[in-house]
Amino acid sequence: MRRPSAAIGIPVAVTTAFLLILGAPARGAGDDPVRSVRVINLPSVQRVTGTVSIDGTIPHSILMTFRDLSVPPVEPTETGRLIDGGILQGDGFTGLVLSLSGRAGGRALRSGSVGVRLIPDDDAITKAFEEDGQVLFPLELGAPLTQGAYRLTATAQERFTLGFPRYRVRLYNTTDKTVSVNLYAYLTH
Repeated sequence: MRRPSAAIGIPVAVTTAFLLILGAPARGAGDDPVRSVRVINLPSVQRVTGTVSIDGTIPHSILMTFRDLSVPPVEPTETGRLIDGGILQGDGFTGLVLSLSGRAGGRALRSGSVGVRLIPDDDAITKAFEEDGQVLFPLELGAPLTQGAYRLTATAQERFTLGFPRYRVRLYNTTDKTVSVNLYAYLTH
């Protein structure tokens, strides 16, 4: 008994698939009929009971803004003196885009930078930060502020991956003038 050649079967299969694709309706077309959905429960250890629903939309992103934070001169190494900007709640999000802008209170006589450190709000990490001055797992962004006529500075947007649900916002300023800072934290998935 002789078997059919594989070389003949391939063109037939390709031709059949091509004809099926041409005749198949596009998925997601507006004229698709409404279909009912049936939920099948998993084994009794994971049984679904009650109503399953989603109210409203699930946000893909959210913008948190920390405005007009007054940051006097303080070096980033002076962990006990860093300016507290509040708490960034990142729970439920996986990514973060940070942008920072600052306006000096006058013309800086000494060039430097203004920046932010996001420190995970975790007991062990906070203890290391407050007691030993160690900065563990920070997300950091800074912008130069040079002496001269310009009193404004801003950073390029930078993307970070979140590793913790909450971060403490700490700011520093290595110039000789107090700087008013705006921090924009765009949380995404």
